[in-house]
Amino acid sequence: MGFFFSYLKSRKRSIGIFFLFCIIFLIVFFLYHLPLGAVVYPAFVCAGLGGIFFACSYYKTYKKHVRLKELSKLPASVMEGFPRAVSIEEEDYQELIQRLREEQTRLKNDMTLRYTDWMDYYSAWAHQIKTPIASMRLTLQNEDSPLGRKVLEDLARIEQYVEMVMAFLRLDSDSTDYLIREYEIDDIVRQAVRKFSGQFINKKLRLVYEPLHRKITTDEKWLLFVIEQILSNAIKYTPEGGMVSIGMEEPCTLSIRDTGIGIAPEDLPRIFEKGYTGYNGRMDKKASGIGLYLCRRICRNLGHEISAASVLDQGTCIKLTFRSSPVE
Repeated sequence: MGFFFSYLKSRKRSIGIFFLFCIIFLIVFFLYHLPLGAVVYPAFVCAGLGGIFFACSYYKTYKKHVRLKELSKLPASVMEGFPRAVSIEEEDYQELIQRLREEQTRLKNDMTLRYTDWMDYYSAWAHQIKTPIASMRLTLQNEDSPLGRKVLEDLARIEQYVEMVMAFLRLDSDSTDYLIREYEIDDIVRQAVRKFSGQFINKKLRLVYEPLHRKITTDEKWLLFVIEQILSNAIKYTPEGGMVSIGMEEPCTLSIRDTGIGIAPEDLPRIFEKGYTGYNGRMDKKASGIGLYLCRRICRNLGHEISAASVLDQGTCIKLTFRSSPVE
């Protein structure tokens, strides 16, 4: 019914002209004192022909409307089969749409090519920079001194920043290499803990962790990245002598708690926003506000949930919730 009234509104000029002509004929016939039958019969004939024309026009317009609605649900790049243009105006509109589609396709191809170039460059850069990092790590392997440990810690931080850049770029890539299957969560957690073992020792942090005995359906590489980001923040914002605990809550939630400086209540709802650093980030000039944003994006892609709870000056708890089954 809505389309019918819209159609009448679009044809109001033609309908108005038709009735205007009818009135003119009535006035002329009245002024010349012609018989009423000579007026009524032609009026009915005209009305009948006008009704047939109106019905045909309405049917064609409705079919065109339905077809355009179907096309509107398709991506612009695959829109084909526009209804045949029946007026110069429609031909002009279709030509304009075609030009816009061609321009959109060209811009999309340019952006894809540019994105591919950037990905290739950063991928090559990431692999190349890992070589001197590995060389420096090997050189410092036997350097058991405060300076050596500090340099190793900085190297680990550089590696983490490189991985963060690559994760940021790959998230929007069509070729993101997810490998979803069942993993024992202990294997993933141990990898993350092992990576930060030196920082735990340097800051004299106590780690509370017992085997979790759970299997989860996830991607090992991406979940490992998330856990590493959470542990990195826990270590960064926990003062020397503090504690970091890793445990499992029911039904299947991995919790990582620390006894750090906590997060201000006004900052807590926004910590997963891109680029948001809050009070802690302003105090720590090196904070980028990207780590937790990437964690949320990755968790959404994997079908997991990430949440945070914190009390200022007491600590923070980050929780990862996913489906699992007990280890047999």
